[in-house]
Parts: sequence; structure tokens; C-alpha cells
Amino acid sequence: MNDFRELIQKYIKEVLFSEDEIQLRVSELAERINEDYQGLEPVLVAVLKGSTYFLSDLTRKIELPLSLDFIAIQSYGAHSETTGAVKLLKDLDEPIEGRDVIIIEDIIDTGLTINYLIRSLKARSPRSLRICTLLDKSARRLVPVEIAYRGFEIPDVFVVGYGLDFEQKFRNLPYIGVLDIDRVVEDFYG
Repeated sequence: MNDFRELIQKYIKEVLFSEDEIQLRVSELAERINEDYQGLEPVLVAVLKGSTYFLSDLTRKIELPLSLDFIAIQSYGAHSETTGAVKLLKDLDEPIEGRDVIIIEDIIDTGLTINYLIRSLKARSPRSLRICTLLDKSARRLVPVEIAYRGFEIPDVFVVGYGLDFEQKFRNLPYIGVLDIDRVVEDFYG
């Protein structure tokens, strides 16, 4: 336990969004989805692994019949960068043809990975396809992305917590914090 606290104190520069701020925003997003999908049964497609905390809290606040499915993709690049090259690690378990699909993402930054996913899912003929992301880092956007449900706009910083990780660490923080990525890379890879 002390090692974890020391790790946090050493590598988290600041808390960007507190646990309470996140929960309030998740509730607001769920309300919008409840209104927009009234009378429908959407399929929420969560992008593993980062979106699991967000998905879990969001679905408990959605008051609609819904289905869940999961997809896992891997972007290639250095520790904090992506090249846009994507590999599918886990595909959907159920068909989405004719269904109303909401992609649940933890963060969208360059837009390259989500655009790959959108093209892949649109080819399966859903009735509708929208994006719900907790974080939008539009300052790094390389391709346009239409986001229907946006939690927070964030600056060009590396964030962890509430499902977001660096090399599988920091996911379990209850808040979203700014990682001192230079210090982490120097200490672990320098």
C-alpha cells in the first residue's frame, strides 16, 4: 500500500477531475442518453480496457433496456504516442446490424483509433452509431471525430486514473490525474 501511495505522490502532477466531478458528469451523460434513446434498446460497445470504469458507472445510471458488448484494439506507438496503426484483439460477440450502437471510450485524442473503429462498425450496418467518450483531447486531433456525448475536454496532457493507464498502472485511481510522463519515462526507461 505504501509503495502505491509513494508512486502516486511521485508521478501524479495534479488531479484534473475529482471523483465527485466525474460522477456528476457521468450522471449528466446518462440523462442525455436516456432522453435520446427513449423507447429504444441501445447496444453499448465498450473499448477495453480503459473504458471499463466509465462504462460501469454510466450503465448504472442509464434507465433503459440495453445490451453490452466489448471490443479490444491496440494502437501501436511509443509509450505516450500512437501511430494510428491498429490491431483488433477482441471483436464483438453479437451482431449489431440494425441496432442503435453507442461506442463507449475513455479518451479520444488523435482520432485515428476511433476512426478505425467507426469504419469497422459501420461496415456491420448498425441503424445508428454514436460516440460517448469521457475525455476529449481535441488539441491532438489529426482527423475529425463527431462526438455525441463528451464528458470533459482536456488539454494536451497525459492522464491516468478512472480506467486510464500508463503501462497498466494507475487505472485504479478514483480520479483523473495528470501523469508526469517525462519523469516516469526517465525513471523506468531512461
